[in-house]
Amino acid sequence: MVTRVDLELRASDAEEAVDRGDLIIAIDALRSGTSIVNALANGATAVIPVVTLREAYALQSKHPKYLLAGERGGQKPERFDLGNSPLEFVPEKVKGKKVVMTTTSGTAALARSRRARWVLVGAFLNATAVAKKAEEIATKERVGISFVLAGEKGKFSLEDLLCAGAISDGFRLGEISFSDKVQAALLAFRQAESNLIGSVMKAEHAKHLVKLGFKEDISFCCKLNVLEAVPIYKGGRVSL
Repeated sequence: MVTRVDLELRASDAEEAVDRGDLIIAIDALRSGTSIVNALANGATAVIPVVTLREAYALQSKHPKYLLAGERGGQKPERFDLGNSPLEFVPEKVKGKKVVMTTTSGTAALARSRRARWVLVGAFLNATAVAKKAEEIATKERVGISFVLAGEKGKFSLEDLLCAGAISDGFRLGEISFSDKVQAALLAFRQAESNLIGSVMKAEHAKHLVKLGFKEDISFCCKLNVLEAVPIYKGGRVSL
């Protein structure tokens, strides 16, 4: 069986992929997807994505040991334990903990994908591992694969497209059929790969993060294939 791979450029289009019955790879390269991958790789037991601050505060009220993480306008909200910098999700802070996360774009992409049977969280950090896992599941379940890009405030984002291309580069040729949008992502990544940080730095959101003082986050988010962790979103939470 040849597995079809497609791509939705905005989180608001996630339901089209869900309706196709596809396995979804949710991407928010800068920064929540990377933070989720790093949190779980560093020992967090689960990340619980929510859309609103109210939901986050309510969950911690019911479960005081849960950590709150995320951002609004790039900055850590009031009373949150962690922001949205992947560098904050170190073992000393997250090991053995459940983390409630809410961000402007990334957690919304997950929420819009929640009806899908399979939702993986992809980043540059785990690109090849995600490709391998997605292909394994899709072949077994006989379903397609769709990337869902979180984007920036509902708009297309360069860094998420490049990340989709990085993951696509890990699929085995011959058993996979790429849509034109996936082909474009793959070509863009291969052009950018030799200077990935420099290419991502050209993105509007990256420039915004630099102004906020998060330049190191961008460098970390662009580390390619340094983790094997493949987070899976199911039952309202993301875990390994």
